[in-house]
Amino acid sequence: MDEVAALVRAVRIALAEIADPAKAPEMRRYMKSEMPFRGVQKPARRTVARQVFADHPLTTRDSFLEATLRLWREAEFREERYLAIDLTGDRRYRRWQDTTLLPLYDELIVTGAWWDYVDEIAIRRVGPILQADPETVGHLMRRWAVDNDLWRRRTAVICQVGCREDVDRALLTKTIEATMTDSDFFLRKGIGWALRELGKIDPKWVATFVAEHPALSPLSVREALKYVPSAAEPSA
Repeated sequence: MDEVAALVRAVRIALAEIADPAKAPEMRRYMKSEMPFRGVQKPARRTVARQVFADHPLTTRDSFLEATLRLWREAEFREERYLAIDLTGDRRYRRWQDTTLLPLYDELIVTGAWWDYVDEIAIRRVGPILQADPETVGHLMRRWAVDNDLWRRRTAVICQVGCREDVDRALLTKTIEATMTDSDFFLRKGIGWALRELGKIDPKWVATFVAEHPALSPLSVREALKYVPSAAEPSA
């Protein structure tokens, strides 16, 4: 058995061994998932990831990509897809985190098409690659912000969450301006989230942005100003 097949098999076996059928239906209802759950909650999934990935290291970039895509594309339970995302974040494969992985993340975003998948990929995979190569990824995020796919648009807006002082405010402005009149809840919430996080460190900039963009939805504004003191004055 090759290393990819061994890892995929080990993930499936480990999840099956700790499955909780009593929890699975509620987890599925909460996530509004067409795909069933095993009933394995996040702390237990982390243990599975830590053990299986240590026991089954992947020696090449091609093996890493193949294992991720097999776990994702062949998944019968949602937890298998969570493990695929966990695999992409494993420290052993950090050296491969560059713009060449964007097509992989694009597939996971578009085919995953739900916040539990997309937010992790946007913030913890696309975001760091953006920080490492702002010109290439920034151009792509500007394109995604006007894409027909909702989840690419959300990714473009939220990919800088957690970047704190390093947020590219021009890029954030462009991605929000491209999406702020969209009526979709996830976009409006994402805009508010991105602004809220920046507001923790630069409340005046956020206050000014909100004041200058009256087309922002009430939801986006409410979230954006959560950490902006009421006395904060928009910057000149």
